[in-house]
Amino acid sequence: MQVLVIEDDPTVQTLIKLILQKQDHEVFLAQNAKNGTQLAMENSHDMIILDLGLPDGNGFDVCKNIRDKGITTPVLVLSAEQETDIKVKCLEIGADDYLTKPFDTSELTARLDAIRRRSKGDKKEGMIECGELKMNLISRTFMVNGTLVELTNNEFNLLVYLIKRKNKIVSLEEIAENVWDIHFDTQTNYINVYISYLRKKIRAHSEKNYIETVRKKGFIVRCGND
Repeated sequence: MQVLVIEDDPTVQTLIKLILQKQDHEVFLAQNAKNGTQLAMENSHDMIILDLGLPDGNGFDVCKNIRDKGITTPVLVLSAEQETDIKVKCLEIGADDYLTKPFDTSELTARLDAIRRRSKGDKKEGMIECGELKMNLISRTFMVNGTLVELTNNEFNLLVYLIKRKNKIVSLEEIAENVWDIHFDTQTNYINVYISYLRKKIRAHSEKNYIETVRKKGFIVRCGND
């Protein structure tokens, strides 16, 4: 696996590099936002580890910029900030996970493995369908009525989770814990934002409302062919 590490602290950078190289991963290093963004856009990586505090900017901007350019490489954010709203903001701009400094070596490895499994999908299943919706879990592609529709990693993971639980009400708490691995904060609306994104992309190619809101309970996906 090729991993881009955008981190300005030499000690942390060296630690991450040693951890990754021990697992036979190829590591690319950047010490600031400008260089990190450039490397992310010019090269194909399997994973990006991104520090929030950079000398010439911040990780929020780096993540947003590469997502705006259509780069879907999984991003693990590192930060000393422990506030829930910081974590939620990272997820809202397209990060796949968040790890607080200082971190344990085993936790970093576990987080990276989990992100990689989610991003690649379950090869035992391969494909899931829901009416006009088709999702390839291996190639991470999504089609509506035969039209290829681009989804971010978080959108893809959320929709897979919902479709696998079709005809069942899924609460916001369940989604937060199982899709993003965080405790749901009732003061935030990032899950609703992602649901809105998915609905908009689906409705652009279908007249059906696949994702329904169940007031005060959560969401339910109905495929219409069960």
